[in-house]
Amino acid sequence: MASPCEVLIDDVSDRCARRIARIAAAEAYRVEQHWSRYRKDNIIHRINTADGQAVRVDEETGRMLDYAQTLWQLSQGRFDITSGILRRAWHFDGSDRLPTAAAIRSLLSQIGWDRVQWERPRFRMPSGMELDFGGIGKEYAVDRSLQQIRSASAAPVLINFGGDIVCDGPRASGAPWQVGLRHCKASDDACNGLELEGGGVATSGDAFRYVLHNGIRYGHVLDATTGWPVPGAPASVTVKAAHCTLAGMLATLALLQGEHAAAFLDAQKAVYRLQPR
Repeated sequence: MASPCEVLIDDVSDRCARRIARIAAAEAYRVEQHWSRYRKDNIIHRINTADGQAVRVDEETGRMLDYAQTLWQLSQGRFDITSGILRRAWHFDGSDRLPTAAAIRSLLSQIGWDRVQWERPRFRMPSGMELDFGGIGKEYAVDRSLQQIRSASAAPVLINFGGDIVCDGPRASGAPWQVGLRHCKASDDACNGLELEGGGVATSGDAFRYVLHNGIRYGHVLDATTGWPVPGAPASVTVKAAHCTLAGMLATLALLQGEHAAAFLDAQKAVYRLQPR
């Protein structure tokens, strides 16, 4: 998951806690193995090296492709799982290395969901393009891990994979789980965090992955139609929703709305915390 992962388990024996943790870890590893672009033994590698040929995908990958297509449509192309190749120009390591406009333009010619052919169960895209599930995989892994745990235990749990969080009930005492928010001003009500008795929480923002150039902070969430962050976007958006996948979708789509992030979330009747720049 490329981030610290934890499972908080309330009021159970050490033996039970270890079993629950193993279940969550196994599902996280399974999702990562299946879709990580860093591996050479999975469906993503087969698609990315198919050189323009159609690839038959499994049912679970097909559902993820459907979901990615929906996000592309909802965002008017700003969210696009073919845009991962922008990492060749952007290095969000806290440095001041800003890509050139020419470097971005050269990559945009290899981006665009409208250029792929997806008709279940076969997927085809032009040679040179790539898929990257990094923008949607972690939230899915969080939700899936909770589902797997529930097949074995009813213990109160909260799963946190790098800030993507889910639970399906309160703590053993009946009290809600307390979810804190980082990198906000002490005077901001958002610092009070969120209470969670069920559902998911996800955050999109520039707290950890960014470029700082001439005093301007460029976050890692990029508009796939331009190759650049959306001007006027808040520093971060945290959303609480029915499950983590939905929370992540709303947080990312809001960030891609730039200065209209709050209006977008209000229109969705979302529960959220927004950190301005």
